[in-house]
Amino acid sequence: MQNYQLNHLDQLESEAIYIMREVAGQFEKPALLFSGGKDSIVLVHLALKAFRPGRLPFPLVHVDTGHNFEEVLQFRDYLANKLGEKLIVRKVEDTIQRQHLTEPKGKFASRNALQTYTLLETIEEFGFDACIGGARRDEEKARAKERIFSVRDEFGQWNPKLQRPELWNTYNGKVAKGENVRVFPISNWTELDVWNYIRRENIELPSIYFAHERTCVEFQNQLVALSEFVQLEPSDKVVKVGVRYRTVGDMTCTAAVPSQARTLDEVINEITVTRTSERGETRIDDRASEAAMEDRKRNGYF
Repeated sequence: MQNYQLNHLDQLESEAIYIMREVAGQFEKPALLFSGGKDSIVLVHLALKAFRPGRLPFPLVHVDTGHNFEEVLQFRDYLANKLGEKLIVRKVEDTIQRQHLTEPKGKFASRNALQTYTLLETIEEFGFDACIGGARRDEEKARAKERIFSVRDEFGQWNPKLQRPELWNTYNGKVAKGENVRVFPISNWTELDVWNYIRRENIELPSIYFAHERTCVEFQNQLVALSEFVQLEPSDKVVKVGVRYRTVGDMTCTAAVPSQARTLDEVINEITVTRTSERGETRIDDRASEAAMEDRKRNGYF
């Protein structure tokens, strides 16, 4: 009898596919949150492995802040069309007008936190009882506290002190009316795992993840893309440099990293030697306070 042993990526893939199938089996109206970023692209790839040749048992859902990178939005639409899967897009701009929300002000005013309102509206509109997302525990300490099946109450809020045990890979998806679950199939992956899996599976990505020239504003040792959403000041230093993105969010809260890595191998080599998490190095909004991410998650953020 042949002794077949799964390698590290095989184990992570197997766990994620198992979680996807648990979602399909336990919930009535799940959705996959899909932004066109690398982690959500990997989720779609895993979902295809879990459910093809059939259709995905859930739609792809994107909460569009209006401040997204154009390359990412184009890739989002391209992939959904290529796969023939349903894509639901809801805009933060519409929620701002409907709920009379106050937009953040300042140099790099981000709508990132306002996504929560639109996401909760979307969950209520479609009656989603589970939302699959690409958060990973290595990204940020608040996300490291999450279970794979993370319950939100009827107000969409998360209590890190009231989480269900997940012993022996047993996931409890039972929810009361109005509650929902956020599901994180790649919780146990690292950034390097994601990139190694992308290389192994030959997964397409938006060009923004590879080195390119971009006009940026230097701010606190970070490079923020120059756009209509950035309020320039006379003292600002604007530079055109070779950069890539490790993670993508609002253009106003996501910094680029200097890079000449134009291939998967070169990107992986850079990540292998870095000592800073992708959010720690590039997300301006996470620097608002020590508990910035946890505060947003408690209020319903992804």
